[in-house]
Amino acid sequence: MSADVSPLAGKPIEPERLVDTPRLMTAYFTERPDVSVPAQRVAFGTSGHRGTSLDAGFTDVHIAAIAQAVCLYRAKAGIAGPMFLGKDTHALSEAAHATALEVLAANGVEVRISDGARFTPTPAVSHAILTYNRGRDGGFADGLVITPSHNPPEDGGFKYNPPNGGPAGGEATGWIEKTANALIEDGLKSVNRIPLAKALKATNVKPHDFRAAYVADLKNVVDLEAIRAAGVKIGVDPLGGSGLEYWDLIADLYGLDLTVTNRAVDPTFRFMTADWDGKIRMDCSSPYAMAKLIELKDRFDVAFANDPDADRHGVVAPSVGLLNPNHYLAAAISYLAEHRPGWSGAIGKTLVSSAVIDRLAGSLGRKLVEVPVGFKWFVDGLVDGSLFFGGEESAGASFLRRDGSVWTTDKDGLILGLLAAEMTAVTGKDPGEVYAGLTEKLGAPIYARIDAPATPEEKAKLKKLSPENVPGDTLAGEPIKDRLTKAPGNGEDFGGVKVTTENGWFAARPSGTENVYKIYAESFLGEVHLKRIQDEAKAIVSKAIGA
Repeated sequence: MSADVSPLAGKPIEPERLVDTPRLMTAYFTERPDVSVPAQRVAFGTSGHRGTSLDAGFTDVHIAAIAQAVCLYRAKAGIAGPMFLGKDTHALSEAAHATALEVLAANGVEVRISDGARFTPTPAVSHAILTYNRGRDGGFADGLVITPSHNPPEDGGFKYNPPNGGPAGGEATGWIEKTANALIEDGLKSVNRIPLAKALKATNVKPHDFRAAYVADLKNVVDLEAIRAAGVKIGVDPLGGSGLEYWDLIADLYGLDLTVTNRAVDPTFRFMTADWDGKIRMDCSSPYAMAKLIELKDRFDVAFANDPDADRHGVVAPSVGLLNPNHYLAAAISYLAEHRPGWSGAIGKTLVSSAVIDRLAGSLGRKLVEVPVGFKWFVDGLVDGSLFFGGEESAGASFLRRDGSVWTTDKDGLILGLLAAEMTAVTGKDPGEVYAGLTEKLGAPIYARIDAPATPEEKAKLKKLSPENVPGDTLAGEPIKDRLTKAPGNGEDFGGVKVTTENGWFAARPSGTENVYKIYAESFLGEVHLKRIQDEAKAIVSKAIGA
């Protein structure tokens, strides 16, 4: 979170602080980006292109150019199957969906959209791509997901998922980004486009029931019968997101005692409580954004929430309230390793996830694969089963089907929530109690993340940190074991630096989606030791940014 928590954090949103949706939408269609301004160019971060129309960072021009670039990329890559197109509940997602559909239809792409153009969770798009491609040797499908994830209401996001179903890798996104910017510079002269009304009637635009297909298949990834038989009482808050319409069908089809605690869908997200900095952010891992569901923890055996595109999870247990995302990842890994005995794969984690996962992997005798931030690094391992679990500290994860085959290769917040219910049903302990049991043998680390404002120039400096920027031989009084700028699991650049000791570590990196930098830190020796790590890390980052 931050060292400077806003006095508004965790409180209801005052009406005057809500986004002006008409102004936002007008800007989307009227602003013309200047690609000579870095902030107005198409730029793919860890999860696609993101921005807001209010500063010309996410506009009709951007999306038309990206959609055309994706059509050109598909042709270059020989991808000839359908394109699955999904969107979340952000205001700009609706507009971008229309723009993309106009371009895709005009280019002759077979587009599959949710029947009635309803909202579609990211994992449902990944599931659709993988299900369609299973057993094929050509004519592969791919997808687009229109979402800025948990970002504030004024933001938009647009990401491409190739035939492997997960976030596209750097080679694809780099090509699409470069091509889209060239199309913008050329005034969109080479962009094919037809009116929305015509696109919706085009023979190459077809409805697809994402929800029915995904929900019917859920029994093959989570033991829903165990949840039903145990009568686990579940609470779900979709946080005004695309998962809302899925939960009633899941409850009815599988006979679950499941209550949706919030059915509101509103592009201002006025029902939220403010995040750590006073902003509206649908971050289901934040105790401030999750204040309303936390208040209900004693009404349910387990409760959980998802962000607007349902790729993240936040789990609330009676024993502890909202679980730290790292704690739940550890509990989930431990449970799956024990209760999916046929799985032999490794455990995937990002460099900034808790070291308790490292210790857990060692105790389980499982290989640990540590990768940079970004779910794309887990895709290949989930596809071939060499990873049975891939998880990020930001509450995003996915795992295999019960038979050990691939489920989704993008984050899936729905199955992580349902896994918490399965865990409760099978073990008789809620996820907080499962994690507490792990700490008795692995230690109880304290983990924190500090976010601080940073300009694009400062972020660029931070991204270039090297081991030489970390002076001395100790960190918070312990000998330094490693200074990392590349991930041990795949040798890829981390975009920052990580320093480890026997009982603590820190990592510093710029955000790929917001103008902030992040310092992650953890200690197995308590609050005082953690504070020392953070202070030394901040001094290193401040010197680097000021250099």
